[in-house]
Amino acid sequence: MAGLYLHIPFCPSRCSYCDFYSTTRTNRCSDYTEALIRELKSRKSELSEPFHTVYFGGGTPSSLSIGQLERIWTAIHRHLNTDSLQEATFEANPDDLKIDYLKGLKQLGFNRLSIGIQSFNDHFLQQMNRRHTAAEAVEAYDNARRAGFDNISIDLMYGLPQQNISDWTQTLNKAMQLRPEHCSAYHLSYEPGTRMYASRTNAVSEETSLAMFELLCSTLSENGYKHYEISNFALPGYHSRHNSLYWNGTAYLGLGPGAHSYDGKRLRSWNPGNLDAYLNGTLERTYEQLTEQDYTNELIMTRLRTSEGLDIRLLPTAYISKFRQKLQPWLKNSCVEMENDIVRLTKNGIFVSDSIIRDLFE
Repeated sequence: MAGLYLHIPFCPSRCSYCDFYSTTRTNRCSDYTEALIRELKSRKSELSEPFHTVYFGGGTPSSLSIGQLERIWTAIHRHLNTDSLQEATFEANPDDLKIDYLKGLKQLGFNRLSIGIQSFNDHFLQQMNRRHTAAEAVEAYDNARRAGFDNISIDLMYGLPQQNISDWTQTLNKAMQLRPEHCSAYHLSYEPGTRMYASRTNAVSEETSLAMFELLCSTLSENGYKHYEISNFALPGYHSRHNSLYWNGTAYLGLGPGAHSYDGKRLRSWNPGNLDAYLNGTLERTYEQLTEQDYTNELIMTRLRTSEGLDIRLLPTAYISKFRQKLQPWLKNSCVEMENDIVRLTKNGIFVSDSIIRDLFE
């Protein structure tokens, strides 16, 4: 089992909170399509095993036309074995999701749609420099249903400057009315270099953040969603198969500037975020061979984020005893639980997960 990730770095405008690699140079989409196909051809041997998922992420993949996406899909089918492909996800902004475009995506073979809604409140959408309104987000979702998509994920964001519980409740209630199969919800992180970073003086309090997170968990749980990863909720059978590869340590191939790859063992590589170098073929990939300590810490970090938890027996034998000692204070304050050597975060532990994970690192 493996996955394929394609990074589409274009955005017509930049969101005020985003620090992912992206560019507003959308006039280069055609050149980029050809460069992406060239990289796919040159690296196809790295994905020798059958792959089950493909994910078009960004940036804004919906910056590409259906014709450009068709060229990429044709190359994928020509150069890779797609017989085992189960999940094909396409990230999109609501303002791009017109009915004809959605029908085109469906015909290409995408069977899962991830819509970056972020909020159903126009004030906060403007604050984030999103290009759509709340009404347009609903229209895009309805268009996706009409186009035949029966596996839709929506992204939401909370902990926004001066956001209160009532604001967050309104967005959650609207999301539950739509009832997507999957929901990803992220607390705003003030990243240096972003426009939102200057607004950090208006950040919500830790108490409000915790209340928002608890409201998120209770609302989705009451509506039948499983909290299967810290920021991700799904109706039964609709977890993200592709994103689960990252948390389970499975191999994946990432194409495009800023994209990362992993061989499923100890070798990671990534493309620097440089569009010009990528287009002219001079971009040089960076490689990292994980040490046993690196591998151990990644195992702890990724597995504890999930509801499945961490099997202590997967840790290096020499570290297990020390790990058990480090675990004791968190067990005593009910932030983690352990059964049959499987360690999981409790409801109390999820909100302080970063502290727990750092403490348990080798």
